[in-house]
Amino acid sequence: MNITMKPIALVTGATSGIGEACARKLHAAGYRVIITGRNEEKLTLLAREWGEDALALVFDVRDRARCEHLLNTLPEEWKEIDVLVNNAGLALGLDKEYEGDYDDWDTMIDTNIKGLLTVTRTVVPGMVERNRGHVVNIGSVAGDAAYANGNVYCATKAAVKAITDGLRIDVAHSAVRVTLVKPGLVETNFSVIRFHGDSERADNVYKGITPLTGEDIADTVVYTVQAPAHVQIAEILVLATHQANGSTIVRENA
Repeated sequence: MNITMKPIALVTGATSGIGEACARKLHAAGYRVIITGRNEEKLTLLAREWGEDALALVFDVRDRARCEHLLNTLPEEWKEIDVLVNNAGLALGLDKEYEGDYDDWDTMIDTNIKGLLTVTRTVVPGMVERNRGHVVNIGSVAGDAAYANGNVYCATKAAVKAITDGLRIDVAHSAVRVTLVKPGLVETNFSVIRFHGDSERADNVYKGITPLTGEDIADTVVYTVQAPAHVQIAEILVLATHQANGSTIVRENA
């Protein structure tokens, strides 16, 4: 297939976990992929692996000026983005709200909410103008209800749901589709980041249960974007088998 005929997917936070899995699955499904993230070395390796089917952009979604500059100056053959996967996000800390870390709060809010908004604001106008496109926001079961010590992280994911629902309303006059995918317990480097590199504490999160993988969530993303054009999958909640909601997890030998 001529590369100019292939659809284009942009995935933020594509250097690991759900983001990398989404990029890989979308590429396997026939997309050219624009991969973004902060890890230049990893992005370079992925781009080299996929050759002319990949374009790596190194930026932090919190850096609005750089984000807008890079996305507004894409090479001509990469401008018409068909799928946007807003995946970049993180949790930091697991503290009571009245003992929380201000810097952790700022990072979560600036990444999970404001970063998502910046990428959306930059990419979606082109989709509306072309009257085609699909935005997939990666939310979380944590956005449905707060859990102990998850306060600010849960709030950011609740915001992602509201922002996603609002965007779906705002583009309803067009053929642009908007989907929220809400993963439950997924084993990635998510918990290592949350606990500031404490891998032992992170491993305990997944003990006694078979968690989801990044690939499981990526399969769901690909399913939503490949639905017939008249089908808009608004929201999907994906949980591990022994997880009932954000706070109910039944573990072996518990």
